[in-house]
Amino acid sequence: MKRYLAFLLAALMLLSALAGCGEKKDPNGPSGSQGDGQPGGTAYKDTLCWAQASDVTSMDPHVGKETAAVTVTCNMFSTLMIVLGDEDPKPLLAESYQQLSDKDWEFTIRKGVKFHDGSEMTIEDVKWSLDRAINSNYVSYIVNFIDNVEITGEDTIVIHCKEPYAPILNNLSMPFSAIVPKAYIEEKGEEYFQLNPIGSGPYKLVEWNPGESVKLEAFEDYFGDKAQTKNLVMKVIPEAAQRVIALETGEVDIAYNIEANNLAQVQGNPDLVTLDEPSMTCYNYFFNLKKTDSPLADIRVRQAICHAVDSDLIIDTILNGTGIPATSMIAPSVAGYAESPKYEYDLDKAKSLMAEAGYADGFSLVMVVNDSQQRVEICQVIQQMLKEINIDVDIHSYEQATYINALNEGEHDMGFSAWITSTGDADYTYMPCYHSTQWGKPGNRSFFANEKADELIMAGRRESDIEKRKEIYKELNQVIYENCTQLFVCHPTNSYAMSKQVEGFILNNDGYNRLNYVLCRQ
Repeated sequence: MKRYLAFLLAALMLLSALAGCGEKKDPNGPSGSQGDGQPGGTAYKDTLCWAQASDVTSMDPHVGKETAAVTVTCNMFSTLMIVLGDEDPKPLLAESYQQLSDKDWEFTIRKGVKFHDGSEMTIEDVKWSLDRAINSNYVSYIVNFIDNVEITGEDTIVIHCKEPYAPILNNLSMPFSAIVPKAYIEEKGEEYFQLNPIGSGPYKLVEWNPGESVKLEAFEDYFGDKAQTKNLVMKVIPEAAQRVIALETGEVDIAYNIEANNLAQVQGNPDLVTLDEPSMTCYNYFFNLKKTDSPLADIRVRQAICHAVDSDLIIDTILNGTGIPATSMIAPSVAGYAESPKYEYDLDKAKSLMAEAGYADGFSLVMVVNDSQQRVEICQVIQQMLKEINIDVDIHSYEQATYINALNEGEHDMGFSAWITSTGDADYTYMPCYHSTQWGKPGNRSFFANEKADELIMAGRRESDIEKRKEIYKELNQVIYENCTQLFVCHPTNSYAMSKQVEGFILNNDGYNRLNYVLCRQ
């Protein structure tokens, strides 16, 4: 079986390389000169282009929480706090803050902040935006620790938490808690705002060509660090090999989501550089527990699938060794990481469990994934692995927005997930992915409901002592393991590539890179 899989993997990698062969673009790209108004007379481009695998799913920060959306919108909207690189949260729209009690936090809001239409941000905008995020079906989990937001002065609010909540500053730095213009949305309407968004960030929207590109322009009245490059262009290039070619020819200056089998090509080019770091992402598959008439309703079948998948082989081949096996959604670098039991690769045990459950002859299931080449390849390998226990996998691959909707609506039997613990705190993942109130859009795409899990999740978010939290999460991981809610594959390495002409790029662990600091030499 392993020899066959090795052959399959080699074939997939060859196809991946061939997919990159095509017409090369003008190496000068679309950028123009900004002049030499920089130290030393260096000439810089006035347009910075980056490529990513998927398009924006929504321009509304309280809806579009997927990484492909936030890479764009984090440059358009501002939050009370901000995290840059591996720093701790620091004030952004908040000028300062203080903790009044174990549940109450006061924030002094910066004056003179303008939205992209020229209107001035008010204290009412801040309260209204946080209330709007709390009521969002998509992102409420990031702010649902808030009981209420009270305006206490012309430039102060107090956030009253339901209970003590340790990672409050991290959550308020997430782009999903962005401050949006109350009057603009009320006048124009929600649908208009989704297509014509305005924020208070360093860049404003110029044009969105769905499935192709987004163009942003520097906002001259931005209150913070001014954008170093006048224009940003995000280009949607689904195939990783094509993203590398676009980088080599100068069509783009930065490429996100560089896959393992393309790294050697980038590293062998003296004009390019790579940035790699362990990620807070978990590649996993949600089992759809809502389908009570499915074979997956039998826990022995889910356990059999977990025992039939060789994660080490996937890491060594598809990922070229750039990742570590996952035993839970939480990566080792995340605050609150705790031990978790693991379903070891054991094909004999998998076959035995299938027989016990009455499915020795197997069945068919639907696996849903987005159109990322690497993720489809992982699905294809697992498809072959599950044939060994007579499970026939039908892979449904969609562009990002359709894929997310398919997961939210429960089309999948197994749904591929690349979940990022964006705040760096375990509550960001445990609450939306496992609490019984968070089915579908927030993140619980196993449709898992368990009273003990709910209790432990709430206990973990209340506890401020990190060692006590770890003990709570260790117990929670045991509950998740015993219910076999998911197939955990690995924590991949984040890889970016860029021209050596790029300066000032700050890599964020969550992938939400702020590009107002970036320049690119001509």
